[in-house]
Amino acid sequence: MTEAEKFSLREVLADFRSCLTIDNQDVLVDYYISGWKGLIKFMNSLGTVFSFISKDAVTKIQIVEGYRNSAEGEKYKSLRTMVLYELGANLVDLDKRGDHPNSGCRTILRLHRALRWLQLFLDSLRTSTPESKTSTMCSDAYNDSLSNYHPWIIRKTATVAFCALPARDTFFEVMNVGTPEEVVAMLNEAMPFVAQVYLITQDLYQQHNLLDLP
Repeated sequence: MTEAEKFSLREVLADFRSCLTIDNQDVLVDYYISGWKGLIKFMNSLGTVFSFISKDAVTKIQIVEGYRNSAEGEKYKSLRTMVLYELGANLVDLDKRGDHPNSGCRTILRLHRALRWLQLFLDSLRTSTPESKTSTMCSDAYNDSLSNYHPWIIRKTATVAFCALPARDTFFEVMNVGTPEEVVAMLNEAMPFVAQVYLITQDLYQQHNLLDLP
């Protein structure tokens, strides 16, 4: 694995901190995507266990980057500007899949749901003990988040995959921070920013009735 492919918890912390606007009322898309790329490195560094989520996340990121690089790119600078633009231009399928299955709003919603799973899992790692089972922590986080949106076959596949997760120490090594104590300290610093990004997105989508887009 090259240096560029290695996960860095420090970089993800910086991205999610930078996601937030000065007033903490909006999320900047470029930093959100950059943070997500870091999380994908985290999943990929652990082998194929998370590939059913990471591959989908890569596709979603490419869609959002396409919008940011388009003629309408400024409309996608933040989540709020994206939502207001797409709703105002009738670019969101609100009731059923239609002409806009890859709208920015729908694409970000899928990443948002996956972020909740990673947030819960990383938070469990942060408060875990050396004896804690990563498979249990990951399954609990999944069952409290993403599983609600997956069909039975995906849920079954995920449950089996999580049984193959490495021990807690391996996760801490992957984070490339230092000792377990240093990893926990950085997770203590990082998780409030991830939680804030999640909550701002959740509130924005709730305000505009976008949490159940088909």
